[in-house]
Amino acid sequence: MKPFKVLVVEDEFVVAMHLCSQLEEFGYDVLPSHTNYNTALESLIHNKPDIALLDIKLEGEKSGIDLACYITERINIPFIFLTSLTDKRTFKQAKTLKPSAYLVKPFRRDDLFTSIELALFNFYDTIETENEPDQPALVEKDAFIVRVNNLFSKVKFSEIAFAKSDHVYIELHTIDGQKHLIRSTVDGILKKLPINFCRVHRSYVINLTSVDTFSRQIVKVLGTDIPVGRSFASELKLKLRNL
Repeated sequence: MKPFKVLVVEDEFVVAMHLCSQLEEFGYDVLPSHTNYNTALESLIHNKPDIALLDIKLEGEKSGIDLACYITERINIPFIFLTSLTDKRTFKQAKTLKPSAYLVKPFRRDDLFTSIELALFNFYDTIETENEPDQPALVEKDAFIVRVNNLFSKVKFSEIAFAKSDHVYIELHTIDGQKHLIRSTVDGILKKLPINFCRVHRSYVINLTSVDTFSRQIVKVLGTDIPVGRSFASELKLKLRNL
């Protein structure tokens, strides 16, 4: 399970180092900080952060607002403005880009943490409703998003050994022995998981790459015996042969 990657773009070196240190204490994966548009843009493209913290005033001609425009148009990740500028013109310009938050320096540590967590939650939340109970509450293209110790983290599909249904919840069992709970159904997660996952029972989905042994009644996944339903046995056998 990997923590969210955070990019800090801040033109004051001391401020940037302090900010990165706080983010690491929160438990995030903090990328090297940048002071200008060009190097920050390279990091956005090559490192693919999950969220960006942008100072509005940067070194060079282009500002954090220019960087936010690029993010909005090309990358689509949440971003938060950090600034010491409080004039109405700057705020009006920043507001049109719909940032997840606008923090005026100096801001409190708790405000920083809360703003990031809300930004991540609101961005990745797929909005669960009673009419759509099969939709995982938090999901992106290659991972489910779970809360661990008050932080949001990714459980990549490739890290999942098997999933077990528990009424309207799914237990995700990872290859390193961890267990995480999301709100979903078996049908719901199967719509999201790649083809190397297979339903073997009305309550179980397995990652075929994690299978140790199998028979018509039992499949062993990383040492765990999982029942194989009669109607799923043929499909399981076929998929394992073609793996």
